[in-house]
Amino acid sequence: MLIGYARVSTQDQTLDLQKDALQKIGCTRIFTDTASGSTTERPGLTEALQFLRAGDVLVVWRLDRLGRSLQHLLETIARLQQRAIGFKSLTENIDTTTPGGKLIFHVFGALAEFERDLIRERTQAGLAAARQRGKHGGRPSRLNAKQRTLLQTLYSDKSNRIADILSAVHISKSTLYRYLKTRTHGESGIS
Repeated sequence: MLIGYARVSTQDQTLDLQKDALQKIGCTRIFTDTASGSTTERPGLTEALQFLRAGDVLVVWRLDRLGRSLQHLLETIARLQQRAIGFKSLTENIDTTTPGGKLIFHVFGALAEFERDLIRERTQAGLAAARQRGKHGGRPSRLNAKQRTLLQTLYSDKSNRIADILSAVHISKSTLYRYLKTRTHGESGIS
């Protein structure tokens, strides 16, 4: 059975074009939403996904009507395939019930994974370059240089109690232990 899904982004737009195309191809039921593509809550799509059964085919007028992003689109299609449900996009002429349509979606998946890997590599390279310039991410240090010197002096004197050190430097116990941990690992600064 062919089940249609149509979506428009605003109340000003009309679903007529999409519904006509879905009815023309033979969709027996059409679910609709009026919501932005970036919106996670789309009751029409949720209802359509619950209605679909193994052997059915979900049909959309265009790919961007179904997914918020390429990643979301691929995840939705993968969930459909796990349930033995096909997918068809009329404008792009993609049909996952055919070998060619399956191939196209595998290529889309590979491209999405490639894009994620590139983003990860660029992020790591950017962080490494920032570290080489002496910049470190994370929260700024709670301790200024004067507090670190005082803390070091007070902590070195074993006759001082931890509570007294915390009170004198105006820091919490977790800040003290974080400082001690970074000092023993040779890192500078403290959060």
